[in-house]
Amino acid sequence: MKRIMVIGVSAGVGKSTFARKLGENLSLPVYHLDAYFWKPGWIQAPLEEFRNAQKKMVEEDQWIIEGNYTSTYDIRAEKADTIIYLELPLYVCLYRVVTRWLKNIGRTRPDMAEGCKEKIDWEFIKFIITTYYPRKKNINNNFKAFQLIGGRKTIITLKNKKELNEYLHRISSKTFVE
Repeated sequence: MKRIMVIGVSAGVGKSTFARKLGENLSLPVYHLDAYFWKPGWIQAPLEEFRNAQKKMVEEDQWIIEGNYTSTYDIRAEKADTIIYLELPLYVCLYRVVTRWLKNIGRTRPDMAEGCKEKIDWEFIKFIITTYYPRKKNINNNFKAFQLIGGRKTIITLKNKKELNEYLHRISSKTFVE
């Protein structure tokens, strides 16, 4: 596990936190795609700029890249040796998005681009609700497509907080034994 793609069913599923902890356990650099997609003031980066940033990241020997951005899955999937998919219940994702907003009002999170102060609006909540089940339904097709890009990959699905914590604990234990 040297090139890890962390994706999830939705915003609020815990991709950023999980990737950060995994990076600490494995001593791997972590890239948060939100920090490359958004420019100050919540302005979207041009797609080509966003794609080029990822092309540069994946050329490194070791990395964890977290974020969905399905339009650029191909870049990460081609070079990834491991794909970790997080799928917690919709109500958990919504709860986490709201609590994240409450904890960070007026501040920019470390996994975001500078100048993107935490915000929440109906459009974002609606996006989470309307994309959750279609993404959940389509993930197996994505897994099959990932296997066709750039060679065999280990795919790990974690579906609750206990599984996430147990996985991080197992990885942490392995890193100290080796």
